[in-house]
Amino acid sequence: MAGAIASRMSFSSLKRKQPKTFTVRIVTMDAEMEFNCEMKWKGKDLFDLVCRTLGLRETWFFGLQYTIKDTVAWLKMDKKVLDHDVSKEEPVTFHFLAKFYPENAEEELVQEITQHLFFLQVKKQILDEKIYCPPEASVLLASYAVQAKYGDYDPSVHKRGFLAQEELLPKRVINLYQMTPEMWEERITAWYAEHRGRARDEAEMEYLKIAQDLEMYGVNYFAIRNKKGTELLLGVDALGLHIYDPENRLTPKISFPWNEIRNISYSDKEFTIKPLDKKIDVFKFNSSKLRVNKLILQLCIGNHDLFMRRRKADSLEVQQMKAQAREEKARKQMERQRLAREKQMREEAERTRDELERRLLQMKEEATMANEALMRSEETADLLAEKAQITEEEAKLLAQKAAEAEQEMQRIKATAIRTEEEKRLMEQKVLEAEVLALKMAEESERRAKEADQLKQDLQEAREAERRAKQKLLEIATKPTYPPVNPIPAPLPPDIPSFNIIGDSLSFDFKDTDMKRLSMEIEKEKVEYMEKSKHLQEQLNELKTEIEALKLKERETALDILHNENSDRGGTSSKHNTIKKLTLQSAKSRVAFFEEL
Repeated sequence: MAGAIASRMSFSSLKRKQPKTFTVRIVTMDAEMEFNCEMKWKGKDLFDLVCRTLGLRETWFFGLQYTIKDTVAWLKMDKKVLDHDVSKEEPVTFHFLAKFYPENAEEELVQEITQHLFFLQVKKQILDEKIYCPPEASVLLASYAVQAKYGDYDPSVHKRGFLAQEELLPKRVINLYQMTPEMWEERITAWYAEHRGRARDEAEMEYLKIAQDLEMYGVNYFAIRNKKGTELLLGVDALGLHIYDPENRLTPKISFPWNEIRNISYSDKEFTIKPLDKKIDVFKFNSSKLRVNKLILQLCIGNHDLFMRRRKADSLEVQQMKAQAREEKARKQMERQRLAREKQMREEAERTRDELERRLLQMKEEATMANEALMRSEETADLLAEKAQITEEEAKLLAQKAAEAEQEMQRIKATAIRTEEEKRLMEQKVLEAEVLALKMAEESERRAKEADQLKQDLQEAREAERRAKQKLLEIATKPTYPPVNPIPAPLPPDIPSFNIIGDSLSFDFKDTDMKRLSMEIEKEKVEYMEKSKHLQEQLNELKTEIEALKLKERETALDILHNENSDRGGTSSKHNTIKKLTLQSAKSRVAFFEEL
């Protein structure tokens, strides 16, 4: 009895100790997850759980986003999850998104999962037209997106219409031209075919390298007013703060890099920026909402920290991640080389097999023709033999008749003719008999010659029959070709070896691998510069090609602004544009901002 009471008390105490939880739904760019969170959890607890689940280590780029009354907000790491102004209805939903963007995606994004999440987010922003992308660049980016999804182009698999259900271009671009979906697919596929050999992560990185130079990439825009009450746009991104005209989000009027800013603060709706140079007066602006100021401050602090961090030596964690990424890249490169060799050997084996099958078919046809020729030769020989026999019998019969005629002539000559008339008649008969004998002798000679000719023809037919049999014998005795088992080419001594046992794969690095990989990276950089020029030429060529199909009346304000920038020669990179805007002194830029 006492034991039962003790067990019930123990169960009750365990029940009381179980923490209260609530359900959270996390929406990433390509998946949804649900977690049970404790009531006391802070934002960092939930964020770390999501990152561990995704296997993500480059956590500093990301955050958990939610919406408050049509305003974007981010979960604070040091604040309890339920203390945020979020819906208390379960599951509580957060979006796991990139909060801060890199200056150079190729150098900063180390993990493949990080690259993939950025690729999906930037692609969606371009398709949703939150990032303006020119039509010709949209086609190029679409081709890399197709390479990332489908792999290498194969005409036998990727037939016309295979992109019909894919969303690859912004609706603005599609509506701007008198082009059918088939025409767009044709142009996308033409570039897609040129990306052969690129793995998914490589195609996604190429996409990001092009997208990061778009004017609106990574920029968060906020409506502000300066002291004079002029309506402006504040842009916050990885490079600094930028001031835009509300009608032009592509080209900022002035810019302030993060290394020129000492302090950022706000009071109510007023925001204060203190330049690094203390001789320069602070400048202020007002936003529409206090909540917006909080968001601006969060983004400024995060971007400023990352800006300064990039200009310092990598931390030990980042160095380890980059080393692991280099090793993984080398391993994948070796694996791709191995697969490429195997594919090449398989293709060669298939070509050899096809050639053997073709030759076998040819030999079968030759054997069939030889058999037919042999049958015809045998039939001809039989006919000639039969005709020769008949001719020979006819010749014998004629010779016999000629002999009988000769005997008759001799008998007639020996007969005594008593009267002159009988003699004349007898002479006439003798003459006729001689003529008949002569004719029969000539016919006999002609038949004999014909028999000789037939014998010669029979001999030739039998010789042809012998040759046909000999050829058929040669075809039948040709050696059969064994199935081709391609022997892998020996690997060069400086390439790491692979040992495959069952489903496992081990990889051994040599000291020369990293050096060789570094040399290849340098080579790739040179090739990239050459390809960039070729790429720009291709973009210009496509732009010229589709210009005639453009519907001018459907151009948006951003299309017009982009065209004006291009006409003025504004083809420099985004970084160069910002650099030009900061050539003036900070003091003059602050004064310019105040006078806008």
